[in-house]
Amino acid sequence: MRAWLAGLIVAVVAWLPAAAQDLSALARLDPAASSITDQGETLSITLQLSQPVPWRVRLADNPRRLIMDFREVDWSGIADMRRDSTRIVDLRAGSFRPGWSRLVMELRAPMAVMTAEMATDTGATVRIGLFPTTPADFARQAALPEPPEWALPKAAELPAPTLRGTGPLTVVLDPGHGGIDPGAERDGHTEAELMLTFARELKELLVRDGGFRVVMTREEDVFVPLETRISFAHAVGADVFLSLHADALAEGEAVGATIYTLSEDASDEAARALAERHDRDDLLSGIDLTEQDDLVATVLMDMARTETQPRIDRLALALRQSISGAGLKMHRHPIQQAGFSVLKSPDVPSVLIELGFLSSASDLERLIDPEWRAKMAAALRDALRVWAAEDAALAGINDN
Repeated sequence: MRAWLAGLIVAVVAWLPAAAQDLSALARLDPAASSITDQGETLSITLQLSQPVPWRVRLADNPRRLIMDFREVDWSGIADMRRDSTRIVDLRAGSFRPGWSRLVMELRAPMAVMTAEMATDTGATVRIGLFPTTPADFARQAALPEPPEWALPKAAELPAPTLRGTGPLTVVLDPGHGGIDPGAERDGHTEAELMLTFARELKELLVRDGGFRVVMTREEDVFVPLETRISFAHAVGADVFLSLHADALAEGEAVGATIYTLSEDASDEAARALAERHDRDDLLSGIDLTEQDDLVATVLMDMARTETQPRIDRLALALRQSISGAGLKMHRHPIQQAGFSVLKSPDVPSVLIELGFLSSASDLERLIDPEWRAKMAAALRDALRVWAAEDAALAGINDN
């Protein structure tokens, strides 16, 4: 059974490169004709698409997930799809990277893929059948390596890095979430969309005013794994990394801009919950950061006590003073610490800025106001200028 299953999954993947030449247009899900149902011990998944597209299915562990990649599917209306199953804990779907979309289902218990087929008589009907299996068998299937053609894209055609202290300040802007991971949502707005809008406006301001070289981890509504965001910052020789967010937080007070720096110990339970949710969002989108996370965290804790952490502290202070000085609303505790994976770059000063919280109606009102966003962008620009000048001066002193 196990050998046959492995052959099935590999066969689905191997079909993709040739098929992709002819089947690359956008397909659309028909929610009314699609379903996820329990049929005895079997979990049955049916997805009715408007046309055939290249696709594949695989398993991932910790947490246990079924991951389906397509080129490319519009998942509008998936919330209306019939779901009569107790075996699905969570489900999300959306764009994963340009030209590709992803459907992820978190499984309550280990299951094996029994059948995986696409019928193309009318449109395209994807049918997946899963059957209970042992944790050991599930782990073996989840450990199968990704084929080379499906590896995450490398940073290509990126601007060459510059030496610290020479030329403009290289700023990496990281609009949180994106694609399959919309982040927090309220009143028709998503965190991913709001942060992309703000990042674009901030980039335009920094470039227009001069003295900055700005690169964004994403320029559109696509998913970018946390590990890729970190690698991206290193690839372009970032002088500073700003991760932009607007979460929803039920725990504790959540109003106003907040600046987070990395620490093994969170400032409070709310900060700890935020960091855990960010990492869980990445896992539920199909990426497992466990091994890299442990390695990077170990390296960071060694280096942060020497050069990088004091620079991060000065960056956070400059941001707080500039935002507050501009009369913009800040959290009662404006600088906090938490274990955000996206901040675990050992040699790039990195902070995560919650511009506001979508759980707060007043914060949402500010986030959708172009005038407020312009004031916040100017405050961040001014903070970066102050910090860069101080950082360069201190570096000169230390070099002598």
